[in-house]
Amino acid sequence: MRTTVDIPDYIYRRLKSRAAEDGTSFKKLIIRGVEQVLRDKRRKPHKRAKLPLIHSNRPGTLHLDNTRIYDILSFP
Repeated sequence: MRTTVDIPDYIYRRLKSRAAEDGTSFKKLIIRGVEQVLRDKRRKPHKRAKLPLIHSNRPGTLHLDNTRIYDILSFP
């Protein structure tokens, strides 16, 4: 299918340059980019990491060394 897309000049120049560097055509570079965007949308969203809370009797005065950190966190 043929379509028209307005691309800002500075982006167009970068795309043309990149296509030349990759030894491909402008059209193939655009199609590859669109396919990548569509493929990425199907991936599951990343889960947020849950960090442990380390409680202190006197906030702001907790001193940790590597040994204490390894005791608190479970590493595989």
